[in-house]
Amino acid sequence: MSALLEVEGLGVDYDTVRGPLRAVDGVGFAVARGETVAIVGESGSGKSTVAHALMRLIPRASGRIAQGVVRFDGVDLVGLAEPEMRAMRGRRIGMVFQDPMMGLNPVHRIGRQIAEALIEHGIVPPRAAMDRAIELLALVGVPAPAERVRQFPHNLSGGMRQRVMIAMALAGNPALLVADEPTTALDVTVQAQVLALIDGLKARLGMAVLLITHDLAVVSEVADRIVVMYAGRKVEEGRVEAIFATPAHPYTRGLLGASDWDGEPGERLREIPGTVPPLDRMPRGCAFAPRCPVAQERCHAARPTDLPAAHGGRVACFVAATGAA
Repeated sequence: MSALLEVEGLGVDYDTVRGPLRAVDGVGFAVARGETVAIVGESGSGKSTVAHALMRLIPRASGRIAQGVVRFDGVDLVGLAEPEMRAMRGRRIGMVFQDPMMGLNPVHRIGRQIAEALIEHGIVPPRAAMDRAIELLALVGVPAPAERVRQFPHNLSGGMRQRVMIAMALAGNPALLVADEPTTALDVTVQAQVLALIDGLKARLGMAVLLITHDLAVVSEVADRIVVMYAGRKVEEGRVEAIFATPAHPYTRGLLGASDWDGEPGERLREIPGTVPPLDRMPRGCAFAPRCPVAQERCHAARPTDLPAAHGGRVACFVAATGAA
C-alpha cells in the first residue's frame, strides 16, 4: 500500500512562562491508503498534539510546528497557505474531536450546521445541501435523519452528537479521517457502536483512519498498526498483533500490563512506577529511563534512535533493539 500521509521529524513547541517547550519531538510515521493507524500513550504523551499539528490547528498565539515534514498525498501541509489548508480540511481530511459539543454550535440546528459545511467547501450547491445532510446522517446511522436535521445538539444523546460530528467530517468524502479520542466521553456500549461505525465506514468508503486513543482495547479491535508515544516522542511502532504479542519497548509492556487488556476479571491492574517527566526537565537520554526496569547506563546518557525491533517494527530502545530485554 502506498503512503497517503507521511510524517517525518515532527516537532511542536508551545510558549510558556518558562520559555518555549517541545511537546512533540522528532515524531515520524506513515499511514497507507485504506489503513487504520492508532497513536497511543498516556495523557500528556503528545498524541493529540500530533493530530492537531497534522490538521494545522495548533493555536498560533501559543504554539507552532517547529520542525518536520507532513506530506498528505504528496502535498506539504506545513507549507500550505491557510486558505488552502482550510480547503484541505474540508474536502480531503476530516476530523472528529473528543467532545462533540465543542464542534457543534448549540444555537443552530443540526441540519443547518452540516449544510453550511457542505456549502462552504463547495461540495454541493445550496439547494441540495439539506438533502445531502440528511443522506450523511443516514450514512452514519442516525435514525429518522429527516427529523434530526431540525433538532439542536442538546436534543441529541452523546452518541448521536458524535455521529453528527462523523457525518460532518465525511461531508467531503475525505481520503483520511483523523479521530482524536472519539469515544472518551461516551459510555462503553456507545463507544463500541461509534468504533464499529468508523471501522465500517472506512471499509465502505475506502478511507484511511488515524485514531488517537489511550484505550488499548480499542486499538486491538480496529487498528492495523500502532504508534506508541511517551513524553512527546515515539517509542515503538509496528503491526498491532505483533506488538500486542511481543511488545519490545519496556514502556509498551508497561502500558499493556496496566491496561489489563487480556487480564482475568477482578485481577488487580499493574502500575508503571514513577511519573512522566515534565517537558522543561526532560532526561538527557531516553525519556523513559528513570522509570525503566531494564535501563542501562547508556540509556541515561544518550537518546535512542528509531531502531529495528524483533517484531518487525521499530523501537526507540537500546536494550530492546539488541534483543537483550
